[in-house]
Amino acid sequence: MAPRKVVDARAGSDGNITHVRLDGNTNFTNLETAMRMADRGEISNAHSVRRENAKPHLRTNPDGQSANNLDTMAGDD
Repeated sequence: MAPRKVVDARAGSDGNITHVRLDGNTNFTNLETAMRMADRGEISNAHSVRRENAKPHLRTNPDGQSANNLDTMAGDD
C-alpha cells in the first residue's frame, strides 16, 4: 500500500492534536495509531517525535508551508 498523507487534524480542549484524517478516509484516526503508522513509513508527510522530557507527538514534515501544519489544520493557528 502506498503511503497516505495527513489532510486534516482535530485538537482537544487543551489545544493538543488528538486525531488526524488521512487522504481517502472520512473518519479521523487517533494520534497513537497515526504515530505508529508514521513510524512504519505508512504516512508520507508526517513523522512522530519522541524526545526526552516531552510528550510524544506527530509533526508534518517541513516544507516551508504553514497551511499543512497540524495546528493550522485543526484551526489552532
